[in-house]
Amino acid sequence: MSKVRILVAEDDREISRLIELALQREEFIVTCAYNGADALRLFEQERCQIMILDLMLPEIDGFEVLRRIRDESNTPVLILSAKDAESDKIVGLGLGADDYMTKPFGVGELVARVKAQLRRYLDYSPDASDAAVLRRTGIEMNTQTYEVTVGGRPVTLTAKEFEILKLFMMNPKKVFTKQQLFRSVWGGAYLNDENTVMVHISRLREKIEDDPSGPKRIQTVWGIGYKLADE
Repeated sequence: MSKVRILVAEDDREISRLIELALQREEFIVTCAYNGADALRLFEQERCQIMILDLMLPEIDGFEVLRRIRDESNTPVLILSAKDAESDKIVGLGLGADDYMTKPFGVGELVARVKAQLRRYLDYSPDASDAAVLRRTGIEMNTQTYEVTVGGRPVTLTAKEFEILKLFMMNPKKVFTKQQLFRSVWGGAYLNDENTVMVHISRLREKIEDDPSGPKRIQTVWGIGYKLADE
């Protein structure tokens, strides 16, 4: 499970350091956040494969952090909190947490639970790893590690940008309407929300196009939608 990125959102720096060292011994790549605002920012930037989340974070509490993450991603979230009431566990799990541990905790058990969640979330067989790498128009995308490079240059995408690009990469000859993109990526009713799709396409182009004002990779098919350019 090397090269897996883990985000630890914990405001107690001693506990955070303890968790960080334990995970690094397992060869995980660990990033730490000490408040909820930084946790959300780093979650978007780092493309982690699992998050360990304290509920009593400053600035933005853990419940709100989890709520916002679930609007964007299905990345596993393991809550680690001093809140041990059954009602807190019900709320946390109801918001989409994948596991819930209470403090004080055993480091060994925490690492074991992290590995268990990762096994459910990722497929580590060599064949599947090879199949998870998509290459089109100078873009290389690893759908397991969430790493993207353009012309060999690493780029950082948000969860929605990644899902849009993945959809194009997996269907290189298909033209997607705005409705199809919205339903595939956001998973809800379209309701004529063209602006949401257009804004995300624009931001994605800024990151992967040599000239965003004259895009060559994600092309507009006038009157229909968008498609990935031919090789």
